[in-house]
Formats: sequence, C-alpha cells, structure tokens
Amino acid sequence: MTIFKALLIKEALVLANSIVVLDFETTGLSPDQGDRAIEIGAVKLENGIVTDRFQALMNPGRRINSFIENYTGISNRMLAVAPTCTKVMTEFADFIGASNLLAHNAAFDARFLEAELARLGRQVCGEFSCSLLLARRIYQDAPNHQLGTLINYKNIAADGSFHRALFDAEMTAELWLMMLNDLSERYGLDNIPFSLIKRLVKTPKAKVDKLLINYAAKIN
Repeated sequence: MTIFKALLIKEALVLANSIVVLDFETTGLSPDQGDRAIEIGAVKLENGIVTDRFQALMNPGRRINSFIENYTGISNRMLAVAPTCTKVMTEFADFIGASNLLAHNAAFDARFLEAELARLGRQVCGEFSCSLLLARRIYQDAPNHQLGTLINYKNIAADGSFHRALFDAEMTAELWLMMLNDLSERYGLDNIPFSLIKRLVKTPKAKVDKLLINYAAKIN
C-alpha cells in the first residue's frame, strides 16, 4: 500500500455524512458590530442518519427591530421569556462537542458561533464546511444558490418556514445528503470523506470535474 493511499484511508474515517448541521437567526449581520444570536437550530447526522436535534430561542438582552421580527417570525414577546444566550450556548456547545460542522453560507454562522462561544470562554473544536459553496460547484446550472432555491431545484420536500433555525438546518441537511449522493453517483465515490469536501469547496468551478475524476481514480 502506498503512503498516499494510506493517507486517503485515514482521511476517509471522518465522513462528510457525519456532521452537525446548524443555523442561527440573529439580531443582525455581524457579531463584530454587537449583533447577537436569537435562535439556534441543529441536526446531528451520523452516517447520513439524523440522530439528534437541537433548537432554542435565546434572549439577546435587548429588543430586536421590526425587520428581524418580520423576517424570522420571532417576536420580542417570544424572546422576553426565552433563556439567556449564555444558557443556550452552553448547552449547544455540549451538543456539538468536537463534531465537524456545516451551514448554508457557513461564514455567517461560523462567525456567530465563534463569537457566542468566546463569551463563554469556549471555542469551536470541529471544522466548518459550507453547503452553499459546495452547491455552487456541483449545481452550476441552478438559478441561484439560496437554500430555498436549491430545495426546489432538487425537488426536496419542504413543509415549514424558512428563516427559522431548525427548519433551515433540517433543509440544509437534506440538501447536503442529496449533494453527497449526487457526487457518489457521478464519480463512483462511496463514503465521501470530509477532507475531500474541504478541498472541493476551495476548487475553482472549472476544475471541479478534474479533481473528482482524479480522486476517484486514486482510491479505486
């Protein structure tokens, strides 16, 4: 066995279908500007199966504006009786543990997760990947790569309200598994490792096909 193939086998032990898929609703766009999380939703995937869920509203310590209320359906009245961010995020940090993480437009959610955990003196242990970036590479013919558009594009059943954290996380998980299945069928890849996805989302669109063909050839 070559060293390269041994490394591939080691990487394959961390699979892309075993991951925590999360979504935040927030008071605004940037924790650097003082914005806070107001809801977290997540699903835990193990070998492509949902094994656990997490959802909680959290009180950011101030009122949210009417735009956020209308956008999310989360009202100031709901947040007034919600637990604190400290309590919710402590529980959520325990929920995710050292799992790898996924979000649609992960840069946004990663910033809020890191900022909220930093307030607790904790940090993110797993690595993030992004379903938006992956979709841009493997669904290049999609009208756009917003979550709702991709759900319709792939004919994934959706019965709920977008811009609520748990529903968005569940839909992202469904889309993620669909993307992994499509990659498996197109390129003959079984048990897609998380490391391959990390490489793929950084690959220029024009070189995606070559990367996957070469990868499949090396492991088969």
